Amino acid sequence: MQENSTLQGVLVDAWSARGVLACALWPLSWIYRALIALRRHLYRWGWLATRRVDAMVIVVGNVVAGGVGKTPTVTAVVKHLQQENYQVGIVSRGYGRASTTCLEVGVDSTADEVGDEPLMLRQATEVPVFVDRNRHAAAQALLNRYPHTQIIVCDDGLQHYGLSRDLEICVFDDRGCGNGWLLPAGPLREPWPRQALPQVGQADERLLALHTGSRPAFAGYRAQRTLGSVAIHSDGSTVPIETLHSPSTSPLLALAGIGQPEIFFSMLRALKIPLARTLPLPDHYNFNSMSRSVYEGYRIICTEKDALKLWRIAPDALAIPLLFQVDAEFFNALDAQVTSHFAAKLSSTHGHKIT
Repeated sequence: MQENSTLQGVLVDAWSARGVLACALWPLSWIYRALIALRRHLYRWGWLATRRVDAMVIVVGNVVAGGVGKTPTVTAVVKHLQQENYQVGIVSRGYGRASTTCLEVGVDSTADEVGDEPLMLRQATEVPVFVDRNRHAAAQALLNRYPHTQIIVCDDGLQHYGLSRDLEICVFDDRGCGNGWLLPAGPLREPWPRQALPQVGQADERLLALHTGSRPAFAGYRAQRTLGSVAIHSDGSTVPIETLHSPSTSPLLALAGIGQPEIFFSMLRALKIPLARTLPLPDHYNFNSMSRSVYEGYRIICTEKDALKLWRIAPDALAIPLLFQVDAEFFNALDAQVTSHFAAKLSSTHGHKIT
């Protein structure tokens, strides 16, 4: 049985074409377009401030609503920069967390405190991670605590112009730009191709497009998402994913509280894993509100992101890790941008001005 009746799923389906629902929402998209234009002009006129920090800032984000692979992209970028011997930190808003203050993500933090994605990034990279709705405040707090940080990678925040950036990485999946319309008639958070803002300092040559799907709609670099070969227990132990093919006393329930749950389900089906039921949930879903009756009698398999919260109420759930492989050409382009940035900084007699 497959459940895909959520509003999120309905909209994602509608955004793939200019059908009845998309056309009905099209007038609202012009209100959204006007608000975007007004906000951009406020930054362009200097009425809203864009502030720098004393580090190179790389923003990883998207212009299409929903999950496209931003978090694994951040992980891949940070690990690559670490291999190149740069001191790296991460900032994020921390969606879904109960707190509102600026916090450092610690080894003992919970997803409720700091958000599921920042916690995943901290565990995967072991670099400093700070969360705050204001990305500039998070970046400044990180630098105050870790002053030798050279590069800050911002998880999401492509439309958060308050933090000036030196490089943008825009992530796409198989949807490309969908039907090409803005929210809510289409998936776009802003018009594409992306328009630069002088105050932000972003130019076309400082934007890298990365496609995580199998059918890129336009030019850009490529990455591939696949599922790992093991399933992870709450205690960290693993079992081969092949064991999920064996007859079990309990049927398998696959659930996912991510941007596009169906992608996870499709990847499981491609591995011939017998799913008795799939349960798509809203992104950053709070499992504390889930009734035990929803999953009782099933063996749960989920994403690593969901497991961080789900294990507290369902410790027997199995998490399937996501493997993320990026083409070497992307890292070559990234290295060129980073090298150029620090070369320009060294040649400057006054450095960056922080406002």
